Amino acid sequence: MKSNTIKSTTMLRSAIYLYALFSIILISCKTDNSMNIIPPVAKKIPHELTIHNDVRVDNYFWLNDRDNPEVIQYLEDENNYTSAMMKNTENLQDKLFNEIVGRIKQTDVSVPYFTNGYFYYSRYEEGKEYPVYCRKKDSMDKEEEVMLNVNEMAEGHEFFQLASITVSPDNKMIAYGVDTVSRRLYTIYFKNLETGEILPETIASTSGSASWANDNRTLFYVKKDEQTLRTFQVYRYKLQANTEAVLVFEETDETYYCYVYKSRSKEYIIIGSSATLSDEYRILSADNPDGEFSIFQPRERELEYSIGHFHDKFYIRTNLDAKNFRLMETPVHATSKENWKEVIPHRPDVLLEGFLNFDKYMVIDERIRGNTNLRIIDMESQKEHYVDFGEEVYTTWISTNPEFSTELLRIGYSSLTTPISTYDYNMTTQEMLLLKREEVVGGHNPD
Repeated sequence: MKSNTIKSTTMLRSAIYLYALFSIILISCKTDNSMNIIPPVAKKIPHELTIHNDVRVDNYFWLNDRDNPEVIQYLEDENNYTSAMMKNTENLQDKLFNEIVGRIKQTDVSVPYFTNGYFYYSRYEEGKEYPVYCRKKDSMDKEEEVMLNVNEMAEGHEFFQLASITVSPDNKMIAYGVDTVSRRLYTIYFKNLETGEILPETIASTSGSASWANDNRTLFYVKKDEQTLRTFQVYRYKLQANTEAVLVFEETDETYYCYVYKSRSKEYIIIGSSATLSDEYRILSADNPDGEFSIFQPRERELEYSIGHFHDKFYIRTNLDAKNFRLMETPVHATSKENWKEVIPHRPDVLLEGFLNFDKYMVIDERIRGNTNLRIIDMESQKEHYVDFGEEVYTTWISTNPEFSTELLRIGYSSLTTPISTYDYNMTTQEMLLLKREEVVGGHNPD
């Protein structure tokens, strides 16, 4: 389960713009008194770094040591210097902050999405900084079940970030990642949703997310290198089994990072390894979590591909002999590239950006003349159509779609005159239902 992406993106855009303006104003507001304040100076300790037979000297390499008391003291000196220099702008800082907050709708609820018997959503309460993650069984008219109240979890921490929430297939447990030091090294915790108990077992230094196998007790997660933050190891973990996690894959090539996820069909656990111009995947039946992963297609330089499971085959988006990418298919038991069969050919004027499998439909994300277009294909009849938004210039994207067996496609949409909007599109009837349109606080006239 992901947080309210639309709200976070909008807030981030506003904050970046106003922070840039804020910085320019503050720099121009220095007084003569501030000019008398002496800034701290970091000492130089030469440190040689050698790569490709080239030696360079980094005089400030010692500042990488986060636990060094001298580093901590230097950072505190820098903070004190900043506070002193900005002392005369404190009223302006408050004014700008209040203006930013005044553009944000503080009481808000995300659009619920349905999966595996529950509606999931998050909500913000006025005056609170963090979301509350909730669900309701079968219907939005049912009683609310609070899974995590991040406001309560963040109490006592100067920094708090929740990475993700993953629900077990039987809906009884959740795994979630937490970072309290702003290092993007997340500790995974587990909560029993039936009893409310937070389990004592935790997993440190992860990417923050986990993928459940179909037995409701086995999870796969990714470990991060604590220095570089590169995701490089995938582990299998048995919940409440009193056993150590087992390393199932390690990415030894430092130009690649790895990740793990569950297919939308819920039938496979998939490990991905990606570099700038190369991909590689490994697959394992989610019903056999103790089995061995098999390589889908070995990595090759400049061969990019991504995969999606559909019944007895996989679909592959790839740049194999296709600069703008094309779509292929292959049987589940013969996945290497010599078995790939073309479904959608390469087109010099259309970029195939992605695809999404449903039980009866496939959604193709294409960029044509600069616009993103959503192409719907009926997998049985092979009839197809494009989603018509009625505007010439816009942006659209495939939103949260966890359900595999559904006719509804959740999409996001925005244009020069239309605020960010969330729709459910019926792929059978071609009807579009507006679920939510972001409110522009302070007034907005689309005409």
